Amino acid sequence: MKILMLVSSMHAGGAERVAATLVNAWAERGDEVTLLPTYSDKGSCFYPVSDDVALVWLADLARVRGGGPAAAARRLLALRRYIAQARPDVVVSFLTNVNVAAILATRGLGIPVIACERTNPAAGAGVGALLGAARRLAYPLAELVTVQAQATVAPFRQMVPGLRAMAVIPNPLPPELAAAPVAARLPAVDERRRLMAMGRLVPSKQFDLLIDVYAQLAPAHPRWDLCIWGEGPDRDALQARIDGLGLAGRITLAGRTETPWQALAEGDAFVLTSALEGFPNVLLEAMALGLPCAAFDCPSGPREMSRDGQDALLVPNGDRQALRQALERLMGDAALRVALAEQGARSVRERYALPAVLRQWDALFAQVGAAPANSKQETTHD
Repeated sequence: MKILMLVSSMHAGGAERVAATLVNAWAERGDEVTLLPTYSDKGSCFYPVSDDVALVWLADLARVRGGGPAAAARRLLALRRYIAQARPDVVVSFLTNVNVAAILATRGLGIPVIACERTNPAAGAGVGALLGAARRLAYPLAELVTVQAQATVAPFRQMVPGLRAMAVIPNPLPPELAAAPVAARLPAVDERRRLMAMGRLVPSKQFDLLIDVYAQLAPAHPRWDLCIWGEGPDRDALQARIDGLGLAGRITLAGRTETPWQALAEGDAFVLTSALEGFPNVLLEAMALGLPCAAFDCPSGPREMSRDGQDALLVPNGDRQALRQALERLMGDAALRVALAEQGARSVRERYALPAVLRQWDALFAQVGAAPANSKQETTHD
């Protein structure tokens, strides 16, 4: 099968990492795969891309750099010419602006497009008025639109009426993470323990709320520290909050890390306090590594990842008192931590393993008529 994957760039980011994971897996099993970043000024690949994947830059095809309507029109025409010549069996596109371009570039070519939203589109925060209007016009022309969580389907159908079909497709666990040792451990009695959090230091992650709740728990749990990984515009305000509470020795703003899995694996528990998410990879990764987790039941992702709270402590969204109680349980009950760690790791490694997600992708390919009748991958991916 000939698969063309479109993504805005291959810089560091969740969508880019998933794109690299998928194209590498499809190429490894024998599909003819092309990865085409649409970034206006080209760039480089932060995540490894297999030599078996053809890497084509739209900036080279269009021979134009920078922004503006004229440059955008040239890139769209160049994309259409390339697709018409390459004749892929299916186009898979990530991110709203790329999805709109893919849909427009394939009109009349008879090539199905699977347009993939990579955040929570119902939150409405990531798309401007112009792009939102373009999405409402273009998406009903796509053969299939995907979101990452079931909770997003109904609100998105209201936001973008007239869609031909929708499906839910989760991010796969990277194979190296799925095979990593489970980090669950029982530290020595006198050893310090770390509650981990990770994300951009922005208001939607609600790290200020987390700091306040931890401050209430810190006196009763003198061996527990809080470590928040990430960078962002809220750093100074968060540090001032920590200093004002007198907890500079107990709460660390650790900054950005190039090795998030190693950083998470050094913790004893993980907490997600986001007000909203699309598909919180960091929660999935923490669970896969074997960290017992607590998470706000925000839209969307944590409820599905935790199987309605079976595999992690699911807290009513924004409820400070409930979060305090959940963290009290995690920090005070070693047996609970071990049980959640083992159960959570086993559950997400089974449900979000790459072979399982690839089977879901094959079903989507078949749904849009892209899988050849003699496709060799209709057997197994194990």
